[in-house]
Amino acid sequence: MTTKKNLVKMMLMSIATAVSVSFSACSNEDDPVANARDNGAECPANAKTVLIYLAGGNDLAGVLKENLQDCKEGSKHLRDNENLIVFARFHKAGESWVARLKNGEVTDSVSLSDLGIHSSDGVNRACDPGVMEGVMNYVFSKYPAKDGNYGLVFGSHGSGWLKKKEVPHNKYSRAICVDYGDNSFTKSNERWINIPTLAGVLREMPHMKFIMTDCCNMMCLENLYELRTTCDYLIGSPAEIPGKGAPYDQIVPDMFKDGDFYKTIIDKYFDSVGGTLPLVAVKTSEMENVAQATRTALVAVKENIGNGYADMKGMIHYYHSDDTRDKFFPEYNVFYDAGDFMHTYAPTDVYQQWRQALDKAVIERRMSTTWATDKHWNLKYSDFTVTAEKFHGVSMFVPQDPQRGDYAQLNDDIKFFEWYNATGLSILYN
Repeated sequence: MTTKKNLVKMMLMSIATAVSVSFSACSNEDDPVANARDNGAECPANAKTVLIYLAGGNDLAGVLKENLQDCKEGSKHLRDNENLIVFARFHKAGESWVARLKNGEVTDSVSLSDLGIHSSDGVNRACDPGVMEGVMNYVFSKYPAKDGNYGLVFGSHGSGWLKKKEVPHNKYSRAICVDYGDNSFTKSNERWINIPTLAGVLREMPHMKFIMTDCCNMMCLENLYELRTTCDYLIGSPAEIPGKGAPYDQIVPDMFKDGDFYKTIIDKYFDSVGGTLPLVAVKTSEMENVAQATRTALVAVKENIGNGYADMKGMIHYYHSDDTRDKFFPEYNVFYDAGDFMHTYAPTDVYQQWRQALDKAVIERRMSTTWATDKHWNLKYSDFTVTAEKFHGVSMFVPQDPQRGDYAQLNDDIKFFEWYNATGLSILYN
């Protein structure tokens, strides 16, 4: 059966003719992206390509511009066969563009309009699946890499797996890469891309060596399972991250290295924030085993919980969804440490088996007792203590009483994810 990916490959082969078309002329061609691809040089030996996707159509625009400058600095340490590509969209800062960063300079810059890429509503939102697909198709075709040596970094806001129904103008339709549009700097106009939708886009791309999400709360088991077939390694934090994000000037060269490159990236990131941010690297090929171990463990967990819902008091949580600054509501804690939950409710032998599966997946983790967040720690995160025994580095959604907080919606939203069926999470519902 011919898949969409195979059709794309056939199309790329059919258009590989010796036609020279300048980027400025792309907008006059029938297929600008295809013509831009034709301009790409042949793939050199051991070529590697990393795309840094700076989705700054929001209040992080200023910070992501700083990240861009750091990326330029990092590019000074790359070899000719190492392609560092940046997609940049900054709120009210002109048209979005794609370019290669080389020796500290922006080269081969091309705008989205030159490539004929537009979002479905006429605004080139970075979160629009059509924009993402167009940008990635262009980058990975013009800068091909040998042996799957592709990397992808998302720099933007993130809210973990949270997925509301995709209703126009519904600010809660979210997960990653929020974009306010061109005419408003208010959240009333914001859009996000949900993780299942993102996974669908990524599955049409070349398999990545790694994906790094420099966004809040992305290292949750729900996301890790959803994205498991798109890359070899996932890197990020289960918690809220500082606005500045990663030290790109330091870690860009490491993105092109082999071996345990993810360890070096995490170490440098961790050190750059003074050890105040939990970070993990996950081997995606182990996520099926984690899901199956979770399914087994949840049966025993349910026996211990009995009727009703699990009492989550005192457990590590990585995000507080309530926007109020002067109140604290435990029912708004969503991203609980998966191992803290399992250690609390699973029998010792069951927990140990589950932990063994998790440790094969979470191949690197850095623990912190607090994390760098612009929310007030003493107000929002004062109901637990981080210890080596409690900390596991990835979060997990645990269904709660639908009469509390947003759980009526959350208990339903989680059903959109493959994790829900793979783990039999419904056993925890009452």
